[in-house]
Amino acid sequence: MSAPPKAARSPAARAAPAPQAPPALQEPASLQEPPALQEPADLAKLLGDDIIFGRLAPGTRLVEDSLIARFGVTRHFVRQAFLELERTGIVVREKNKGVAVRSLAPREVAQIYEVRELLQRHAALRIPLPAPPAVIEELERLHAEYGRHLRARNFHGVHEANDAFHLALFAACGNSHLVESIKHYMWLSLPVRSKKTADYDYAAASERDHHLIIQLLKGTDSWALAQLCVDHLQGAKTAYLAAAAGLPGSGPQRERGDGRRDRDRRADAPADSS
Repeated sequence: MSAPPKAARSPAARAAPAPQAPPALQEPASLQEPPALQEPADLAKLLGDDIIFGRLAPGTRLVEDSLIARFGVTRHFVRQAFLELERTGIVVREKNKGVAVRSLAPREVAQIYEVRELLQRHAALRIPLPAPPAVIEELERLHAEYGRHLRARNFHGVHEANDAFHLALFAACGNSHLVESIKHYMWLSLPVRSKKTADYDYAAASERDHHLIIQLLKGTDSWALAQLCVDHLQGAKTAYLAAAAGLPGSGPQRERGDGRRDRDRRADAPADSS
C-alpha cells in the first residue's frame, strides 16, 4: 500500500517571517570605514571614541605610522591630534616610548573621583531651585534623547547624550570656570567610565538617576540634588576599583545602596513651598 501524500505547507506558513532579533549594538564610527578627516580634532575625536568604548585599552600605545596608513594623513596631522588628546589628559607622552592611552592606578582613580565629587557637589549647590524652566526643558530633551539611544542600544549616542546632560545641568550653576573644571575631570576619568559605557543595565540605572535629577531641580532641596550628583559617580568608580583588586563588581543598584529609595521618596514628594 502506498504511503499517504504529505500535507502541503500553506502559503501563509511558508511566508511566515522569522522572529526579529533585538536591536544590534551600534559600533563607534572609528570601527567602521575610516572617514575623511578635515582637522586634527576629527582624528582626536575618533581616537577618543576608541578609548571610550574600550577598543584602545589603558596603556595601549598609539603608533603614528599605523594611524598615517589607516587614515591617509600626515605625521604632523597625527601629532596635532595627539596634542589635542594630551590636553584632555586621556593620553600621556612617555619619554622614549611615545604616546599611550592613560592608565590609571587605583590611587589615581580615588584622587580624580575625590575632585569630581567636590566639583559636582559644589556646582549642584549653586544651582538656584526651582531651576529655570529653560534649564528643565533642555534637560528633559537630553533625557529623552538618552532614552532613545539606550532603547536602540546605540551606546555611542548614549555616551554623548549623557555628557551633554551633565554639562547642561552644571552650566546652570552660573560659573563657567567651574563647569570647565568638571568637563576636564570627566575626560580624565574616561578610562574608568569606559568600563561601563556599553553596559545596558548600568546605563538604565543612570537614566533613572537623570529622571530623579530633573525632579529634584523642580523642587527646593539643594542638598538632595548635590548628594545625588555625587552618588551618580560611584558605579563606574566602584566597578573599576573592584576589577583592579580582582574582585567581582557589584551591580548599579547595590552600589547606590538604600539611599536611592530615600531620594525616590523625596523626588516624588510635593516641592517644599517654604
